Amino acid sequence: MNGRRTLRVRAMAWEAEGILGIELVPLTPDTPLPAAEPGAHVDLHLGSACVRSYSLTNPGERDRWTLAVNLDAASRGGSKWIHESLRPGDTLGVDGPRNHFALNEASSHSVLIAGGIGVTPLLAMARRLVALGKPWTMHYAARSRAKMAYADTLRELAERSGASLDLRCDHEGDPPLDLAKIVSALPEGSHLYACGPAGLLNAFEAATAALARERVHLERFASNQQAATDGGYVVKLARDGRSVPIAQGQSILDALIGIGLHPPHSCREGTCGSCETRVLEGTPDHRDEILTDAERAEGTRMMICCSGSRSPLLVLDL
Repeated sequence: MNGRRTLRVRAMAWEAEGILGIELVPLTPDTPLPAAEPGAHVDLHLGSACVRSYSLTNPGERDRWTLAVNLDAASRGGSKWIHESLRPGDTLGVDGPRNHFALNEASSHSVLIAGGIGVTPLLAMARRLVALGKPWTMHYAARSRAKMAYADTLRELAERSGASLDLRCDHEGDPPLDLAKIVSALPEGSHLYACGPAGLLNAFEAATAALARERVHLERFASNQQAATDGGYVVKLARDGRSVPIAQGQSILDALIGIGLHPPHSCREGTCGSCETRVLEGTPDHRDEILTDAERAEGTRMMICCSGSRSPLLVLDL
């Protein structure tokens, strides 16, 4: 993970109905940014102390970062603020990049499955695969062609690389994606990547249940799990020195904010990884969408926004 930096909004562009593309650049010209890998995201510090995570769409570039923001009808302030208040020339605090949805570049074939604004990390993957000369296939579903961001860019990438591109518009008579059929026709050794709304990802997990877990990759916008709210345990902060009781219905993150600490956080649902914290002692009750089963079994890190404790004492590296 990289630290916070202040970047300027150099440009904003209409990418599709309700979707704005944003280009961020360093305040000082010729200051290189970390080269983001495909699948990486950054956390934007927006108005009213709001922090939101967005996937980068231009892997490897050092002079700028690009991303896209969909105006969410149920916005809690992030996308609404961006669409209504953010303008070229403004500056933003930006954390990252971090990547919990990495592309396996050694795979013999990559299958990319996108739903709506979930296309953004997969666009980055497609660009990287084209640069590597690796074969790929993409299935992209949106409500309508007007809401299908980056369709022309993806067509150009597919034409240039000989990839197969399947575009579907649910509200315009196109049949839905047949994920079982897609999985049954996988080229040998393929890795699959999916990002989009919960319905698509739940169906994706069901369709890929029989595959080796290392071949299946997904990223959620919202958690598919219920946060741990049992309380009744104590969190000891190894570096701070204080012990914090966690009450019923309270998250570790909220308890720490309540005593005046400001741990990094964004989604509050265990999907972005901003609040990942080292566990020095105790047994976490994992409720995130990021850690693998093996990482959960190790018990050495957790997302404090949504996960709790199975032991009476949890010692964190804070």
